[in-house]
Amino acid sequence: MSYVHEFILDTFGVENIFWIFYVINLFLSAIAYKLGFAKKLPIAKNIIVYILLMIGVFVLTIFSTVMRMPTVECLIVIIVVLGIYRLRLHNERKD
Repeated sequence: MSYVHEFILDTFGVENIFWIFYVINLFLSAIAYKLGFAKKLPIAKNIIVYILLMIGVFVLTIFSTVMRMPTVECLIVIIVVLGIYRLRLHNERKD
């Protein structure tokens, strides 16, 4: 029932589908992290956070490819909601 999964299967086939979804999930998860949870951290702590994010996205990709759960679609919705929240927060602080 995942539209993105079906689109990628039709476009790229089954070769390297895991790594395609891994890159997509990593990119979207990093954006969601920056929009919703990121604080100013020192560079070493920031590297550790992103390494742990890469490990967590590996598990998320298993759900996305093997179990065909709509994780990419959920990440897109999360990014839209957090983007709207940040925009409204910025407008509130500006006034």
